Amino acid sequence: MGYIFDGIIKAFKLLIFFDKEVYSIIFLSIFISLTSTLISSFIGIPLGFLIGLKKFRFKRIVARLLYTFMSLPPVVVGLVVAIIISRRGPLGHLRLLFTPAAMIIAQTLLVTPIITGIIFNNSKEQGHQIKQICKTLGGNRWDTLILLIKEMRINILIAVVTGFGRAISEVGAVMIVGGNIKGHTRVMTSFIAMNHSMGNYSTSIAMGLVLLIISFITNSILYKYVTGD
Repeated sequence: MGYIFDGIIKAFKLLIFFDKEVYSIIFLSIFISLTSTLISSFIGIPLGFLIGLKKFRFKRIVARLLYTFMSLPPVVVGLVVAIIISRRGPLGHLRLLFTPAAMIIAQTLLVTPIITGIIFNNSKEQGHQIKQICKTLGGNRWDTLILLIKEMRINILIAVVTGFGRAISEVGAVMIVGGNIKGHTRVMTSFIAMNHSMGNYSTSIAMGLVLLIISFITNSILYKYVTGD
């Protein structure tokens, strides 16, 4: 049990003494996860509302595909992205493999279906009632959109927070497309996996605690911003 307490002590030391390597890993992790979550939100939130509120043919099939994509295995996504952007792949000329951009692409592909699915599921249940209320009050499409966002802001928050949690905790896809290169593509999850495989359990625990603290702070900020509590 001693290494658990060592990990807790080391976590505070890593943060207090401003270890350069650790902070570069933390900042890169936050940057990649926030960027992919923002991109996914801009795509997933409108798409979720569209699928949930519009009536069209094959809607059930689209919904089933969406739920399937929500549980995509990260290593499969990472493998597909790596093949596409590899030197011999269709986008190989962009030289994205083993770069932060490749990690953002992989995380965006993982997070977008999650955000879309949560918004779709909630808008399907509540959206039609909100639309009907706005129509009864004489509101136009813009008024309806504003009311939808206002009334479903908690659901939107849940979708974004869930997506961010998936992004910042992802390890399989980012290791495949990023390569865990020190000072370039090493993030917190790949750092934890690497140290665990090397037997550095206290270091893994320390970074795991840092990851939990960052997730808590980020989620608290998002919650306060949306709800005002």
